[in-house]
Amino acid sequence: MLRGDIIRYVDMTIAEGQNLQRGMNFNVTNRGYSVILMSVRENAPYADETIDDGRTIIYEGHDVQKNHAPAGAILKDLDQPYKTPSGTLTENGKFFDAATAYKNNPDSIARVVKVYEKIKDGIWVYNGFFYLTDAWIQQAGGRKVFKFKLEMIEDDDTAVEDKKDHKAHVLELEHNRLIPTEVKVMVWKRDKGRCVKCGSNTNLHYDHIIPFSKGGASDSPDNIQLLCSSCNLKKKDNIE
Repeated sequence: MLRGDIIRYVDMTIAEGQNLQRGMNFNVTNRGYSVILMSVRENAPYADETIDDGRTIIYEGHDVQKNHAPAGAILKDLDQPYKTPSGTLTENGKFFDAATAYKNNPDSIARVVKVYEKIKDGIWVYNGFFYLTDAWIQQAGGRKVFKFKLEMIEDDDTAVEDKKDHKAHVLELEHNRLIPTEVKVMVWKRDKGRCVKCGSNTNLHYDHIIPFSKGGASDSPDNIQLLCSSCNLKKKDNIE
């Protein structure tokens, strides 16, 4: 799987070998990394955001489960939980403790997190691997929420999948490959959810017309197109 691949939810669960409905999934079984599902769409349930031209994600923690909340309570009025009523850590708590451990000892190991982004109902994009480098609790609308900082990993995606945890470092890139959400949405609509070369609507990928390695922009829809995996392989890094 390569950064920019478009994937269905069912295929995500197959790829990760587990149900991903929670959105936050600490330590996916036998994978050596964690998984989060994010969205920066309008009316998204949580206030996720990308900064530093997409190299950094600020991810909001998740609300208390409905079955753990007092009867009649509005979930968005309640503090996001660190522990469950039984005293075990929530996914918020697990990610928070892992980030805090790294922050308190930068020479330690930072957790690796695989990120999928929802851009439209039924449409997800693989955003690659990130290091979990920080976490904090802040006030938001009269309640306390968790915030998590994730920094993009420079390594090749396919190589990272075979690794466990990695020592985190600040990533500096001359060209950012992560395409902003608004550009993804615009390109999907413009290309009608099909490969611009052959018309296929399966195995799609967001492709840089001028490769980012050759100076092509990630933040302009004029330089982004939808290609299927077959047409993408034929194109490779050639500028047409």
